[in-house]
Amino acid sequence: MDEPRKRGRPRKDPAALVRWTPPEGWSRLVAWLSPEEKKALKHVAVEAEVSVADLVRALASGLANGVITHEELTGQVAKGRAVMEKIPTLFERDERFHVVDRPRAECAWVFEGAGVGTEKLDGTNVRLTIRGGQLVRVEKRRNPSKAQKAQGIVDGWYVDTVETSGEDKWILAAAANTDVSGWPDGEHPCEALGPRIQGNPLALDDHVCVPFDLAAPTITEVPRGYDDLREFLDALESRYSPGHLAEGIVFHHPDGRRAKIKRKDFPRKRAVA
Repeated sequence: MDEPRKRGRPRKDPAALVRWTPPEGWSRLVAWLSPEEKKALKHVAVEAEVSVADLVRALASGLANGVITHEELTGQVAKGRAVMEKIPTLFERDERFHVVDRPRAECAWVFEGAGVGTEKLDGTNVRLTIRGGQLVRVEKRRNPSKAQKAQGIVDGWYVDTVETSGEDKWILAAAANTDVSGWPDGEHPCEALGPRIQGNPLALDDHVCVPFDLAAPTITEVPRGYDDLREFLDALESRYSPGHLAEGIVFHHPDGRRAKIKRKDFPRKRAVA
């Protein structure tokens, strides 16, 4: 005699239907996604506390009802990919998290001589939204929690700052102290710098935001090899705050790709006896 089948886990809402029935006239949309695109959708859904399906429907509803135009959407998609993608480090790392002389495959273009170097400023990542020369929104970067990383969410995203939050006080001070009157409309990723941010390694007197797309100091004739870069960064003076060491370099490819290297990425040199 067959044993009776064991009961499965009860549904959270026993009265709810096992399967969702769409309204009459609705159709199903199927799309193939890359692993990176899937992760991006998942982390936005987690932040909004909705399912991916609800997120996609909300987006479609916004387009259908004219809340957002397709030009705005495609523009933000292109801009968002450039801003929020995690910038890869030029070299692979060892067990101590120091870089080793083994270039990362996705950064091959740097070693082929492509791209321009800019100074990597040591502050905190923010995003300012400008309309008509006026600052209308200040956001800060949020990194995924341990639980979110376990869900496959690895890249950070931006959230709004809060005027009453002590945590956001100096970011907002930097934004307020930044002259944006000549900036074009749009969202500008920046580095917030100043006396109360990240220990102020550049010894600045005031808080300020430096836009990556408008004012990052360019560094010409940057070496591209492991040993040469190590020596170069050891003595690289900040172009933004002369008299202080620069944190590192970000390489920018004409097609939008980026790669970075910091002085502290390299292992410390052993003292010669």
